[in-house]
Amino acid sequence: MHNLLRTPLTIGDYTLDTRIARTPEQRALGLMHRQELGENEAMLFVCDECAVQKFWMKDTPVALSIAFLDDDGTILHLDDLEPHSLEGASSLYPVRYVLEVPRGWFAERNVALGDRVDGAVFAIA
Repeated sequence: MHNLLRTPLTIGDYTLDTRIARTPEQRALGLMHRQELGENEAMLFVCDECAVQKFWMKDTPVALSIAFLDDDGTILHLDDLEPHSLEGASSLYPVRYVLEVPRGWFAERNVALGDRVDGAVFAIA
């Protein structure tokens, strides 16, 4: 995770130190084997195609919350993921962007559907 491109993303008054997983290999590895995630750390998955995306927690010991984002960063779906679970979560709509944060991050900050994630990555979408 240390060699991934990093960028700040903001949601309202909150800023996330975000690593970007762009290649198939980076997306497949994601946050696997990561023992902890800082309070304001995140990973943004940039998928090749706009499609219904499914994410699960194989080999991921950290509890996460997940947001499926429209091309402009608007949150279309939120969910929580259980460590090591293969059940996972799916976007309800086709998306290219998926944001993972520490479990409860969105709820603790009253981030909801329709809120927007802002950052340079969405300006070039």
